[in-house]
Amino acid sequence: MSAAGKLKNIVPLLDRVLVQRIKPQEKTAAGIFIPEKAQETSNTGLVVAVGKGLLDRDGKHIPNQVATGDKVILPSFGGSTVKVEGEDYFLYRDSEILAKVQEN
Repeated sequence: MSAAGKLKNIVPLLDRVLVQRIKPQEKTAAGIFIPEKAQETSNTGLVVAVGKGLLDRDGKHIPNQVATGDKVILPSFGGSTVKVEGEDYFLYRDSEILAKVQEN
């Protein structure tokens, strides 16, 4: 089964969101490779899967603010690492995600 197929089997619970960090740029526009130590760590990611959301005290459903396919800005630290087929994915709570990037 492929990594995409195995990811479909991972369903975040409650207000959790599964995110894949966007890899930093490996070479410049001129084609010069950037050493791994000099690459900036990326704080952006792509939402792969979302949970159903939380319930408030009255039992009303509070949906997550992000959806699958959204590009988001992540905190520098936190998140739980999940490895699938050698790729790293991260589980965050919806409230931990800093912002959603809207592309025009």
